Amino acid sequence: MQTKESSTAEVKYGGASHKEKSAGHHSRGLLVVGVFKICKAIFFGALAIGALNLVHKNVGDLVMRLFSWLHVNQTGRLVSLVLDKADLIDGHHLRQAGMLAFGYACVCVVEGTGLLLEKVWAEYVTIVLTAGALPWEVYELIYHFSYFKVGLSFLNVLVLLYLLWFVRKTRRETGR
Repeated sequence: MQTKESSTAEVKYGGASHKEKSAGHHSRGLLVVGVFKICKAIFFGALAIGALNLVHKNVGDLVMRLFSWLHVNQTGRLVSLVLDKADLIDGHHLRQAGMLAFGYACVCVVEGTGLLLEKVWAEYVTIVLTAGALPWEVYELIYHFSYFKVGLSFLNVLVLLYLLWFVRKTRRETGR
């Protein structure tokens, strides 16, 4: 009969996790990236719920009530611009945004959970998805610039570089 230690040591690199070399020691970097992905999942899940809750509501009316509650001058240019944009949002757009946000939240949950459990497949999935999203992020930065997008893109590039370094280091240590 094998003990827990000996069965954990026999897990191959291509298998479930890195436990054979770490034996209870978690990579802090993977934990940080996993928590970051779970936080993104919570954010996008909340965004999806919010968008889907607004489907049968007049968004322009809600924005007007928000400005009134905040005691914002409702005759200003900014308020007028925001109200014009809010009036363009209909139920179809809210459903699309809600479903896309929900789908992305699910992907982030899978990535984050896999990374927190130190699954090798999660490292590769996160590398592929993060690298695949970079061209879209660059496009967004060029045509719809905001400092929030710069920060998010910077974090995604850091995650990608860290995971590439981690996978390369792990492959070198295991000889694969």
